[in-house]
Amino acid sequence: MIFDYKINPFGERAVLVEFAEFIDSTINSAVVALTDSLRLAEGIIEVTPAYRSLLLEYDPLQFDYQEVFNIIRSTAITITKADEKTVCEIMVCYGGKFGPDIETVAKHNGISVNDVIFLHSEREYQVYMLGFLPGFPYLGGLSSKLATPRLATPRLSIPPGSVGIAGSQTGIYPISSPGGWQLIGRTPQKLFSPSQKQPFLLSAGDWLRFVPISETDYDEIENSDD
Repeated sequence: MIFDYKINPFGERAVLVEFAEFIDSTINSAVVALTDSLRLAEGIIEVTPAYRSLLLEYDPLQFDYQEVFNIIRSTAITITKADEKTVCEIMVCYGGKFGPDIETVAKHNGISVNDVIFLHSEREYQVYMLGFLPGFPYLGGLSSKLATPRLATPRLSIPPGSVGIAGSQTGIYPISSPGGWQLIGRTPQKLFSPSQKQPFLLSAGDWLRFVPISETDYDEIENSDD
């Protein structure tokens, strides 16, 4: 994989690696690939990916900046992009009590509620990054026909599993939280389980697809996890 990037110090024990000035799936794939490779390097404390950059924290007692710079450069040369991808299916009950803003999204875009469901569930999304809340996935690939501004007044509490739209992004609230995204549905699947060895269902670089389900299916899946 060949790409351009910049490496700059970020405090005394971290460096920031920045890619292109724009966001797309190719740039994000490069970020994720480099992140995964750097995490294997000895002496690296943490590597945190974002949309088009990554932050690498290191032990200043083991490396100086130039040594870390060289590690990044040598690692970037060797990384490759996987040809295959695994797509996680996220079950979603759209509309009704689970998606109180789905009609707002439909009206804003001049389409029907059924169109919202179809357009939202007919494509695959790339997890660009996790942030805002533990396990909250920022997803790339939302149809421009569904883009809708955030709520003018954020809600004080949003149930876990709520699927929302904000501008040209879609995402899932893993835990109860305030928020201003337009809610169009909810999944019974748990995105964040702090008691598990791997607490997050999704990671940066993953792909997912939303699968519409009925309220009965929602209840069955939710109860099966109890």
